[in-house]
Amino acid sequence: MKFGVVVFPGSNCDKDMLHVLGNVMGAQVREIFHKETSIDDFSEKDCIVLPGGFSYGDYLRTGAIARFSPVMNAIIEFANAGGKVLGICNGFQVLCESHLLPGALLRNNNMQYICKNVHLKVETNNTQFTALTQKGSVLEIPIAHGEGRFYCDEKTLQELYANDQVLFKYCDATGNYTEAANPNGSIDNIAGITNKTRNVFGMMPHPERASELAMNNTDGRILFESLLAKAAVV
Repeated sequence: MKFGVVVFPGSNCDKDMLHVLGNVMGAQVREIFHKETSIDDFSEKDCIVLPGGFSYGDYLRTGAIARFSPVMNAIIEFANAGGKVLGICNGFQVLCESHLLPGALLRNNNMQYICKNVHLKVETNNTQFTALTQKGSVLEIPIAHGEGRFYCDEKTLQELYANDQVLFKYCDATGNYTEAANPNGSIDNIAGITNKTRNVFGMMPHPERASELAMNNTDGRILFESLLAKAAVV
């Protein structure tokens, strides 16, 4: 599997992602500049990553301007053809703005930027991104965002559950869903979702910041291992 990491003006987690994918996971990876109009060197078995940061300074609305970067037309076509796309934090926001994922990310309910470790419960392992996890297991992953409150209407919420599209939910250390464990007010404590065809993934927490011993946390590594393991058997 080959990875591509998109670099928008204002991206600040692209180097972290390139390091984890290339140096920690040992995968083939390259930067994709936001002005590129073709990603033909990537195939359906590969994965494009939209990293965290503040694309275009978060002006207008988070992810709203990045959605119209030249490269996004190629990424949308890539996803619609079955290619894997992963959005982390700001990347999740861009995926929602691009309608590759349903819902929207709103200002945190406390109207403040939050940077801390949180706990996530794995809601499904029926995706390439969570395949090696155990459903119901709890991961500790850091967040760093000001607009991470996932929201969707009731019909969309029911569809997410009916189609097993909820990847992670915020919980406490023992796996309980509580208001206190929900850092941003996301509806139903939702922290990550996939699309109906299960090839586009979005989450607000940063697994790349929890993938090596140097960071004193490796809980996020299993998500990248899942992608690589599933690719190896395709």
